[in-house]
Amino acid sequence: MSLISLARRGRVVAVLAGALLLVPVLAEARPGGKGGFGSRGSRTQSAPAPTNTAPNGAQPFQRSATPSQAAPAAGAAAAASQAARPSMARNLMMGVGAGLLGAGLFGMLSGAGFFSGLASLAGMFGFLLQIALIGGAIWLAMRFFRRRSEPQLAGAGAPMPREMDRPQPAGMNTMGRMGAMAGMGGATAAPQTTPIELSGEDFGHFERLLSEVNTAYSNEDEKGLRERVTPEMFGFFDEDLSGNAQKGLVDRVSDVKLLQGDLAEAWREGNLDYATVAMRFSLINALYERASGKVVEGDATVPQEVTEHWTFVRPRGGAWKLSGIQPAA
Repeated sequence: MSLISLARRGRVVAVLAGALLLVPVLAEARPGGKGGFGSRGSRTQSAPAPTNTAPNGAQPFQRSATPSQAAPAAGAAAAASQAARPSMARNLMMGVGAGLLGAGLFGMLSGAGFFSGLASLAGMFGFLLQIALIGGAIWLAMRFFRRRSEPQLAGAGAPMPREMDRPQPAGMNTMGRMGAMAGMGGATAAPQTTPIELSGEDFGHFERLLSEVNTAYSNEDEKGLRERVTPEMFGFFDEDLSGNAQKGLVDRVSDVKLLQGDLAEAWREGNLDYATVAMRFSLINALYERASGKVVEGDATVPQEVTEHWTFVRPRGGAWKLSGIQPAA
């Protein structure tokens, strides 16, 4: 092969490698651009009701601190199946015992005695030693596979902040503790939910949060995000912003305008009110290189339209905060 051919192949490989390096970049832009994340309380695993704005509902959460209710049932079913499954060691020992009994009966019927098949005492000890070695190997194998099949402890909580020694936000109250308990498996039965009525003031607050959260995210304003989102959502936003910073990128969002919105669901769980709203809005969004200011994704001048479900939560009598984002299905 000539040097020219090698050089050409090298250029092709370099181009392909560069394209592969850009693949993770093309899914980073915009809050909610990486798929659904956050929580909807006890309704996290269920889809929001369809609306005129989003007639096909919403995509499920891809990142959430609320564990799936199907996991305990699946574990119990697996344990029951394992308990009902015959033991391999037990079956083998039964087979060996049956073989010895058959050999003894054959010796008795042939007139040579029950232990004639073993020829001598040394032969019997050797046979028993082989049985012990086989049994020990089976026991070790069963311990190994049993440990492999045991469930591992899972940390299902929200991502940690960028700085491990950063103090917890002052707003880590009821909503934050509920998310932490869910991540540690502290939640058991789903709480009772009751529908609630919302006012025009509530919908005005949702529209303002749509703009303010995007602005705070674009400006990498941690304080502004903490004031407008739940601790769980702040963890996810912080994780995304940190990922962009490590890649030398910055995500800019501007000109957010609500075009259409419909309430999908509004309900109460204990001391918390939830509302999921389907919103179609326009915005200008682009991902830039920090050093050069070059656009690597999106458009800095042409607006795009997005349809998403935003879920908001508030303690009784408190202010609404963003608790989840789901793209429309």
